[in-house]
Amino acid sequence: MAQTPDINETFLREVDENLRRDRLRDFAKKNGPLLIAAVVLFLAASGGAIWWQQHKVERSEQQVEQLTDAYRAIAAGKPSASTTAELDKLSESGSKAVRASALFTRAVTALEQNDTKLATAKFREIATDDGLPKAYRDLALIRQTALEFDQIPPQDVITRLQPLAKAGEPWFGTAAEMTGMALIKQGKKNEAGQLFAAIAKDKYVPDSSRQRAIQIASSLGVDASSALPQQ
Repeated sequence: MAQTPDINETFLREVDENLRRDRLRDFAKKNGPLLIAAVVLFLAASGGAIWWQQHKVERSEQQVEQLTDAYRAIAAGKPSASTTAELDKLSESGSKAVRASALFTRAVTALEQNDTKLATAKFREIATDDGLPKAYRDLALIRQTALEFDQIPPQDVITRLQPLAKAGEPWFGTAAEMTGMALIKQGKKNEAGQLFAAIAKDKYVPDSSRQRAIQIASSLGVDASSALPQQ
C-alpha cells in the first residue's frame, strides 16, 4: 500500500534533519580544533587590544605627571640635567600632546641656557612634524623664524611665513610683522608699508603690535593713523 502524503513529508523532514546532524558532526570533527584555535586567538586579540588601550592611558597619565614635575623644576629655577634628560625622553612619547609639550619646554629651557642652536632645532622639529596638531606647528615655525631671522635670506622668511601672514590667521600679527621687515630688507618699502597698515587695522592683533605697525607704516610713507583707537 502506498504511504500517505503526510507520512512522506514527515519521513523527508526526519531524513533532512539527520543529514544536517551528520554533516554538522562531520564538520565539527574535521574542523573543531581550527574553530577552537580561532576562538582562542579572537579572545586573545580582544584582550590584548583592551590591555594596550589601558596601558596607553596609564602611560600617558604617568608622562603628564613627569611633565608637571619638569615644569615645577623649571619654575623654581632648577632645571637640572636630569630634568632636561627627562624632557628629551618625553619628546619621543607616542602621545602627540606630551611630545609637543616636551619639545616646546626643551626649546624654552635651551633659550634660557643661551643655547640658541638647540632651541632652533627643537622648534624646527615641531614645525616639521606632520603628526602634531597644526597649532603647535605654526607656533613653532614662528619661534624658529624669529630665531633665524638675521641668518636666513629675506625671501626665505617671506616664503616660510606666507601661509601665516594673512588676515584672520591666529599668528597674523607676528608673521606679518616679520614678513614686513623682510620686505624692507628687500627694498620693497611700499609693499611693507601696506602690510604694516593691515596689521594696524586688525583688531585681533595686540594693541602694542598695532601701535608699532602704525609707526613703521608711517615711516614708510603709508598713513595708518586711522587704525588708532578713538579716544
